[in-house]
Amino acid sequence: MLLKRKIIKSAAALLSVGFAVLFGTAGYYSSQLPSEVTVETGKSLELAAFPELCCMTSYDSAVPVSGTCGGTEQVTLSLFGIIPVKNVEVRRAEAPVFAVGGRPFGIKLLMEGVMVTGLGDVEDKSGKYSCPAEKAGIRVGDVIRLADGTALTSNDSLQQMISASEGRKIELYVERDGKVFSAELQPVLSRRSSEWKGGMWVRDSIAGIGTMTFFDRKTGHFVGLGHPICDSDTGGIVPVHSGEAVPVEITDVRRGAQGVPGELRGSFSPGESFGLLDRNKNSGIYGVLSAEALDELSADCIEFTMAYSQDVKVGPAEIYSTVSGTIPERYTAEIEKVDYSRGSSKNMVIRITDKRLLEAAGGIVQGMSGSPIVQDGKLAGAVTHVLVSDPSRGYGIFAENMAESLG
Repeated sequence: MLLKRKIIKSAAALLSVGFAVLFGTAGYYSSQLPSEVTVETGKSLELAAFPELCCMTSYDSAVPVSGTCGGTEQVTLSLFGIIPVKNVEVRRAEAPVFAVGGRPFGIKLLMEGVMVTGLGDVEDKSGKYSCPAEKAGIRVGDVIRLADGTALTSNDSLQQMISASEGRKIELYVERDGKVFSAELQPVLSRRSSEWKGGMWVRDSIAGIGTMTFFDRKTGHFVGLGHPICDSDTGGIVPVHSGEAVPVEITDVRRGAQGVPGELRGSFSPGESFGLLDRNKNSGIYGVLSAEALDELSADCIEFTMAYSQDVKVGPAEIYSTVSGTIPERYTAEIEKVDYSRGSSKNMVIRITDKRLLEAAGGIVQGMSGSPIVQDGKLAGAVTHVLVSDPSRGYGIFAENMAESLG
């Protein structure tokens, strides 16, 4: 009798542990899965990274996710058809076809307004130190759009207004975290220069090198980087007033090493242009190719059907990137981890396996952001960041997330 009780207690304990593991796993999956997915017309819903999940069209029936969901708009994903995990809205659409890039391009951006990159005290005629901008409530990272109702287009235009103020207060319209507010700047007459000062440093433009991810041959719309362009001093996303994409020739590569990110180095082609840049978003930098650039890039491009996020899985992949000259090459890689969370530029972890790229650059380096990732003959995403602790590995974004804002 005592042995029987021990066996029953042990079995109950094992069942409790088993249920705890199942429900814990279900909770983890729920946090990793998106609330809605898009499935290619005529195809069944498949979650490549979670084959153990089932698609329930009702609480008394369940089929594998790789099977049909009956064309319903909302389904319940469950673990082994037993434990409900998450309700997911399923949309149907034709998967777009894009031409992959991999070519580097120069980025020239003029900001919409001026960005505050630093604050500093000004010594007045009496020897007292103060910061007019700080007193006005301005912070590093703020974007000043207007001064006394006039749109700011350059650092010089703001400085000229402050210099000519004769100490009069200037009304500024400032954007911070998506909200606009007014602030009154009281300039101070500098003891050292005898000029009126605002106590801040601002920036009106930015330039750099990135990689084009893909473009639409029908419209000329393109996207690159896979992440936003941020100010190097403030870390804030640069608001774009206007911009230009120009051809770049990669002339040198500074190899990446543990703790030291590498970098592509190149020269802008003077007088030439790929097209205009018009949006700087969390998913990349967007623009429109000129007619000449579209013809040139379309002449020898390779097109792929876009993979929806749930199609991407752990396993072999390829990236297209340029580490010398202007022509991209194809390199082998491995997708090590997939995160289906939407709105992120770190949807997957990718590792470079191609010896040529490892020898030339050490792996992923700055400037390679935007290099397209292809898996199973589909455009899966783009490289976005390098892991500084291991330059052979980095992050990638889903192509679907980038395509949502394309033209």
